[in-house]
Amino acid sequence: MFSGLLTATTFNVPEINWALLAPVLIVAGAAVVSVLVEAFVPDRARRHTQIGVLLIAQIGALLAVVFTMTANRDALAENFLFPIRRMSADGQVLSNQGMIIDNLTLSIQIVILIASILAALVMIDRTSANQDPFASTAASVPGSQYEELASSRGLQQTEVFPLFLFALTGMLVFPGAADFITMFIALEVLSLPLYALTAMARRRRLLSQEAAFKYFVLGSFASALFLFGAALLYGYSGSIDLTVITNVAYMHQNSGQAPEFAALYLIGVTLVLAGVLFKVGAVPFQAWTPDVYQGAPTPITGFMAACTKIAATIVLVRVVYFFLLVPHGEVAEAITKGLWVVAIVTMLLGTVAGLTQTDMKRMLAYSSIGHTGFIMVALLGYMGGSPTTAIVFYLLVYGVSTVGAFAVVTLVREVGANGEVLGEANHIGQWAGLAKRSPFLAAAFSIFLLSFAGIPGTAGFIAKFTAFSAGVGGDATPLVVVGVLASAISLFFYVRIIVLMYFVAPAEERETVVPTPNAADPAEDGDEASELEGAHVAARTSVVTLESNTGVGVVRSNGTTLAAIVVALVAVIGLGLFPSPVLSVLGDLFVMWG
Repeated sequence: MFSGLLTATTFNVPEINWALLAPVLIVAGAAVVSVLVEAFVPDRARRHTQIGVLLIAQIGALLAVVFTMTANRDALAENFLFPIRRMSADGQVLSNQGMIIDNLTLSIQIVILIASILAALVMIDRTSANQDPFASTAASVPGSQYEELASSRGLQQTEVFPLFLFALTGMLVFPGAADFITMFIALEVLSLPLYALTAMARRRRLLSQEAAFKYFVLGSFASALFLFGAALLYGYSGSIDLTVITNVAYMHQNSGQAPEFAALYLIGVTLVLAGVLFKVGAVPFQAWTPDVYQGAPTPITGFMAACTKIAATIVLVRVVYFFLLVPHGEVAEAITKGLWVVAIVTMLLGTVAGLTQTDMKRMLAYSSIGHTGFIMVALLGYMGGSPTTAIVFYLLVYGVSTVGAFAVVTLVREVGANGEVLGEANHIGQWAGLAKRSPFLAAAFSIFLLSFAGIPGTAGFIAKFTAFSAGVGGDATPLVVVGVLASAISLFFYVRIIVLMYFVAPAEERETVVPTPNAADPAEDGDEASELEGAHVAARTSVVTLESNTGVGVVRSNGTTLAAIVVALVAVIGLGLFPSPVLSVLGDLFVMWG
């Protein structure tokens, strides 16, 4: 009865090169092992075992990517992915892959793994305060007796390690996704663990949970937009494969497509872009960024700010290249103009809003938004054939600098009246006089800020120079002008922090050294008293001064956070002074991309 159906139905076994997927398989396998560790390893050995699995998996995946690139150098160069594929005799496009393994995917996997290793080093550090950055029990009600009991017994939140590895797995797959199913699954695999990790902060639990809820709701909304856009593009082309959709659009462009198909393509691409722009934190989808960066545990903020933006930016590159550059018709031009507006507003909002921030993590969040706009300058230069080298180099510099900056933030803490170490000192007024408390941390943070600002001698200058050069080469000069102006304005709030750390006395010294004269007992030297009073008033009324009963101190790293800061510093200074080797390697890898 079913013989005809069985005969007609055939299944072609896919040919999978498992060696090319080794980096993803290592991290995904380690995530599964990490879950088993939670179930079977005793409490006393669980944390150390999880740390070992985490670091070995990341280092192993990094070595696997490097080996893959070197062992398949010729094949990767010859089999460069170009969207217009050879077609069969019956006019069907030949494409059946779920992941694109090319130099862009492999190089960005290296960048993600480097940033994630640095973020992991910050995450595993308990510092001299002997405290995790995570709550003892994330599911407990903040302030409840159960939470206090769990903290007093020293319970540790080791579930963060498998969540970290699962998120990293999605980040490694996301930039290389060749169809919308793979892309959506990777998007959810990287997003869902981050939603949970955001809610796990040890301090300011309510703020952390609020940030996680906002992130989850807005992230779900963005995922729904992405999925609906993918569905419309499937209806337009009959396929979920990026290459097939590109070919269909290219053929419709040459043959003259009907207006209703053009509208379907326009809406579909716009919705897909909306979902991706949410992940990179571009306007108008940036509203979640400051709240989530502020509420999440600081090591997770650094991991999320660096690695998520790196992975999502390359997906944005793919979408622009496939859907806008090759089938470059009227619809693509309209979407490109919209992206120009997004880039300009993103740069301006990130800069202007950053000027008014008094919370360190929120300031870095708006800085991140501004950097998204700078990256988009190079991206939109694609329409003129500008290089991918600028984007990958910018992401490398941004990722390392961001993790390093948040690593410094984890070590500057509030101190209670009894000397108890509390949460991070996030108000920028609490960073006054940091150079006296810790000259090394002040110098490191200053270098990271100067790199964000694009000051010559740092890697940030080279990154912005290459990005803006790409924009000029791609006829995006107006965007470059806005980018230069935004960079100049952003210099103010970066330098403001440096001035605070080096030239403003700590709050406790200002209270004792600069007293307020008593009107009933005037000083003998009226001019001197007036001067002291004026200085005191200025210190008390400044926007960078915090009224607080807590002190500020610097905790000592157990070694891992310090190592992450030192590596990030060497990278920022080294790539600033000697960028040629890295730029040359990237130029050779992306010679086909322009």
